[in-house]
Amino acid sequence: MSHAWLREEQSELASLKILDAAARAFAELGVSGTRMGQIARYAGCSRGTVYRYFKTRRDLHLAYIDRSARRLSGELSRELAGIGDPRTRLVEGLLGALRKVREDPGLIAWFDPQDAGATARLSRDSDVVEALSAAFVDRLARPGEAVDANGRRARWLVRIIVSLLTIPAENEAEERRLVEEFVVPGLMKASPGAPREAGRR
Repeated sequence: MSHAWLREEQSELASLKILDAAARAFAELGVSGTRMGQIARYAGCSRGTVYRYFKTRRDLHLAYIDRSARRLSGELSRELAGIGDPRTRLVEGLLGALRKVREDPGLIAWFDPQDAGATARLSRDSDVVEALSAAFVDRLARPGEAVDANGRRARWLVRIIVSLLTIPAENEAEERRLVEEFVVPGLMKASPGAPREAGRR
């Protein structure tokens, strides 16, 4: 183990360095083809050091997904800050998220057909991904709408993103049409369990 790791292992910088190394490994080897020992080699540390910070491969995967989700959410929030219309914000947010994932070699590797199933399961199990998705659609709620409606839409949003990344549209224009015509209307539709407007039956 290098002296750099001896110093760095006392702080959270070590775990961040391991996750950075994992991103490079995912991009070059694929997610399913990357083992903990290979991540250790990319990080320049021992396999034992990797396991000191991440007890299992699944723990490392979840940490990577969580960190990536937080970063993308922060970037999108800044980019969408000037958009007040909820529909436009949702369209541009979805398309922006897809673009950012595709521009990141380590992230897009998760959406290779052979790895997409595992990615969907990890996204479902990630509290961070669900919380960020819920926050993203939270402003779509109508007065009196059932609280868990946004929770369902947040989970649906994650599934839509995974699907579009795994099986992309033919081009950007087609993807925008799909999002505008089919995805957004469904996400903005009121929950079936929401109270009806006064005077309606």
